[in-house]
Amino acid sequence: MTTVTIHNLSAWKTQRTRFAMLTAYDFPTARILDEAGIPVLLVGDSVGRNVLGYADELPVTMEEMLHHTRAVTRGVSNAMVVGDMPFMSFQASVEDGVRNAGRFLKEAGAHAVKIEGPQLELISRLTEIGIPVMAHVGLTPQSVHGLGGYRVQGRGEAASQISDQALALEKAGAFAIVLEAMPSALAAEITGSLQIPTIGIGAGPDCDGQVLVVSDLLGLSESPPKLAKAYANLRTEIDRAAREFARDVRAGTFPDEEHSYR
Repeated sequence: MTTVTIHNLSAWKTQRTRFAMLTAYDFPTARILDEAGIPVLLVGDSVGRNVLGYADELPVTMEEMLHHTRAVTRGVSNAMVVGDMPFMSFQASVEDGVRNAGRFLKEAGAHAVKIEGPQLELISRLTEIGIPVMAHVGLTPQSVHGLGGYRVQGRGEAASQISDQALALEKAGAFAIVLEAMPSALAAEITGSLQIPTIGIGAGPDCDGQVLVVSDLLGLSESPPKLAKAYANLRTEIDRAAREFARDVRAGTFPDEEHSYR
């Protein structure tokens, strides 16, 4: 199998073939997810809360994002890797956005970038110079303070604004769009109105693809959001393994003959 490209995602939209996307932040996880056949890996700025211990995504820097993206790209053979542009890496000017988006591809080996919000001029410019852009509307975590917290978006009169943003982002050149934390009916309407694929997270079952944060998927998160589903409980397994190791060390039963050299 060759590397997944934006053309694959477009074809899946046409064929009504749903696809999965997961976040990844390190080499071993990326390798496992790639071997599992996950076609798109997002190196999300969610690394801030899930790996780096920040309270939210806002403190994450370009250097941190490039560091984690490099680790992920070294672990994949087939998946498309999308680098998430962090807060204030593109908001100040189009020039900043172009420069930083280019770093994801040139220095970290990403295949595309993701940009939150209706950054139409920037997305158009990036598309012109050959940098694929995944857009993101609805709940945009980098705007958490402006939104008044992590709240569902697009209810009532706000629905038309999000729909209009999605259409404008498609016109600007985005190859796909993440729809986060919005009513299922709104996400279904947007998905039906766009030629590009939608990727939902807390946006109901009618999107073309679905994404989860890998820490939520694996049951590592302390307080996962409503939109997340744990498909494993690694938090419990890690706790069990660490306690068992400590017991063996205290008892003098590890290392044993099998795990010692002669």
